Amino acid sequence: MLTYDTLYIGGEWVAPAEKQVFDVVSPASEEVVGRVPEASKADVDAAVAAARKAFDEGPWSRTTGDERADAMARLSAIINERTEDFARTISTEMGSPLGFSRMGQVLAATMALDFFTGLARETAWEETRAGLLGPTVVRRAPVGVVAAIVPWNVPIYVSMLKLAPALAAGCTVVLKPAPASPISAQLLGEAIEAAGIPAGVVNIVPADRAVGEYLVTHPGIDKVSFTGSTAAGRRIASLCGENLRRVTLELGGKSAAVLLPDVDLATALPQVINVGLMNNGQACVAQTRILAPRDRYREVVDAVVEQVAAQIVGDPLDEATTIGPLVSSTQRERVEGFLAAGKKEGATVALGGGRPKGFDRGWYVEPTVFSDVDNKMTIAQEEIFGPVLSVIPYGDVDDAVAIANDSRYGLSGSVWTADADAGLGIARRIRTGTFNVNTFMLENCAPFGGFKESGLGRELGPEGLAAYVEYQSVNLPYGYTPAS
Repeated sequence: MLTYDTLYIGGEWVAPAEKQVFDVVSPASEEVVGRVPEASKADVDAAVAAARKAFDEGPWSRTTGDERADAMARLSAIINERTEDFARTISTEMGSPLGFSRMGQVLAATMALDFFTGLARETAWEETRAGLLGPTVVRRAPVGVVAAIVPWNVPIYVSMLKLAPALAAGCTVVLKPAPASPISAQLLGEAIEAAGIPAGVVNIVPADRAVGEYLVTHPGIDKVSFTGSTAAGRRIASLCGENLRRVTLELGGKSAAVLLPDVDLATALPQVINVGLMNNGQACVAQTRILAPRDRYREVVDAVVEQVAAQIVGDPLDEATTIGPLVSSTQRERVEGFLAAGKKEGATVALGGGRPKGFDRGWYVEPTVFSDVDNKMTIAQEEIFGPVLSVIPYGDVDDAVAIANDSRYGLSGSVWTADADAGLGIARRIRTGTFNVNTFMLENCAPFGGFKESGLGRELGPEGLAAYVEYQSVNLPYGYTPAS
């Protein structure tokens, strides 16, 4: 069992102000596998004070882009060296299959960190523009102290979507991991310390929702970056609005994978299923609505069932496992509620629909396929966050576009076709922040975020860095040339 009794605050491992702890329970065995201190409001005060001092007094906010990049590169190397530690910890604490933990949790995190390391070196932090009355220096200044609040499903990757651009910009950070996945955050603290990132630049406070709200409203915070549910995002947006506090929100999704009539199912479906069931279906970008042309509908349903039936449910630490347990008993109950709703509203259970046999322990749900789904049904409109796919028929291409857009969310999506030009045309009609033609990726060079209720602002790409800077214009007298 991994037991920690200190918090990483101000560049040191310090005793928490109170004695509460988070017991981390394995979703596979239902046994306690770790223990981490639960941060209190007093710990948040200490973390914000340390971040505030590191920002206001330096040195981090006054370093050059190259200096920050050097430290970020050291951090990436250390995380890469400890890939197996991070991956096995994440799989143990939240149930992600080990193969996905290595690639989608750890490697993806260092790739994002490496991208922003490059931007830290390449960005023109100051530029001089010719004005009507004299030159103007336009500065990209760090926004200040950032509260980064991350979910349990991809804890290190999502942390890095916030931490990397904040570090590149010269900000300092108070990171609040979720109660279900705090051990991996402790490992991240160890890596940050080993990388020699100055004291107070990153502080880590595992805490519950009430303390998280205290962090969001703390007067020492300049910006909030949150990933999580749309309901929580609304609350955070409201609190930040009251304080005129900058905020980035990456929220829920109910993405559609559109199969055009010319699709080659043998090529497309393995990828579609991987995206729909990634991380046990616990991914905001999961393509859980599969839109199939009516004249190929039964063919598509049969092929989807065949692919999903081949998934291997098991221990997330088993290399063969492709579907592990859900993160908690509460999450399993929530998913089972959606399974019941699908059946009640008239969808057909083509595969699964319950708990897998042979698993007396662990919070497992069968990989499930619903057919005969109408897009107005609950299972087609709500984010289930479990291994549940809905196959929805459509008439013509215009109907497919309308169904894909008939959602309060707009985070991701894809189209699968033999004609990439036609796919690009579909992409231009879908109201989502990211879209894929015959593939699935979150490209580090491009902005990631959502339309509609999927969020505010963007992460990744230069746009992700821009969310952590303030633009300052310094107007200079006519005839004056500033030194470089």
